[in-house]
Amino acid sequence: MPMNAVYQKPDDLADVIPVFPLPGALLLPRGQMPLNIFEPRYMAMIDHALRAGHRLIGMIQPDPAHPGPESKPNLFKVGCVGRITQIAETGDGRYLLQLTGIARFRIDEELSVATPYRQCRVSYVSFIDDFTPRKGEEEVDRASVLRALSDFLKANDLKADWEGIENAPNEALVNALAMMSPYGVAEKQALLEAPDLKTRAEILVAATEIELAKKTSGGETPLQ
Repeated sequence: MPMNAVYQKPDDLADVIPVFPLPGALLLPRGQMPLNIFEPRYMAMIDHALRAGHRLIGMIQPDPAHPGPESKPNLFKVGCVGRITQIAETGDGRYLLQLTGIARFRIDEELSVATPYRQCRVSYVSFIDDFTPRKGEEEVDRASVLRALSDFLKANDLKADWEGIENAPNEALVNALAMMSPYGVAEKQALLEAPDLKTRAEILVAATEIELAKKTSGGETPLQ
């Protein structure tokens, strides 16, 4: 089983991967996502990824605008593949694992398979920039991101490790905040599909400002 794998181009990744549909879950390149796996079908998915040696799982959201059957909801076309970089067995039939994001993908087709989990043939070529760490981060308006974060924390009476935030590179900062953001499926998908880091930061700031305005005006908001 390869350890500490390095992915420099689309050909370094498998073109058929198991996918994990999870509403509200956003994985981005080089971001880290903890997962608690307990459903038998997804336990089987993890076993498959480990046996195959590539340790790859595609995170993707179901598309609520085109729901499809409850047992097999329709998926958005864009997700992000991650590698299992940590895994532990709990002893009570669960896996605790961490996925580290590698690159976004576009679904070419969903395969007809006998496995209880879904598998897709995917392409990464539309997201070639994902293979270059910190690509475009000099274009990010960092001051706007930090201001929106500060306003959000104050409005919700939350604390943050400002020393760590101030020392974080723009890519790590924007992607971590996007992944942790409390926004809905549509906002998370927009953050995922942003063409570059600058645009993702702008979407994040705009979504935060909209939700803060709702909170100030007394409108309903998912930030509660």
